[in-house]
Amino acid sequence: MNAKLLAAIIGLLIVASGCVRTVTGEKTGGVPFINDTVQAAYKLPPEAIFAAAKQVIREEGILTNEGTIYEPTNTVKVVQGRVNQCAVWVRIAPVDSQVTSVEVEVRTQGGGSRMALAHEIDKEIAVKLALRPRP
Repeated sequence: MNAKLLAAIIGLLIVASGCVRTVTGEKTGGVPFINDTVQAAYKLPPEAIFAAAKQVIREEGILTNEGTIYEPTNTVKVVQGRVNQCAVWVRIAPVDSQVTSVEVEVRTQGGGSRMALAHEIDKEIAVKLALRPRP
C-alpha cells in the first residue's frame, strides 16, 4: 500500500513538472500553470525602460543576457538575469506610440514561482524610471 502511494506521488511530481515558456519566448524547466509574472505599463519609450531594467538586474543580482526580439508586429527588448538564486526574465514591448508594456517573470531553481521578487523587481524598475534625469 505504501509503495503504491509513493509511486503515485512520484508520478504526480513528474507529470506536474515540465517545460514552461518564459516571457522572452524561451523554454525552461518549471511547474506549469502557476502564476509567475507581473505586468505593468508605462507612458515611456521602451529604451528608457530597457535601461532601467538592466540597471535593476545588475544592482540586485547578475545580468546574464540582454537583447532584442524582432517580431512581425513590433520590436521587443528582453533582459535576463539571476537574483537571489532565481531566474528573472523581463520583456519590454511597445503597446502603441506612447505606452510600453513590461512583464517580469521570476522562477526558483526548482521551477516554482517567486511573485514577491517579481513585484519587487517591477517596483525597482518603476523607481529607476521616476528618478531618471529628464531630457
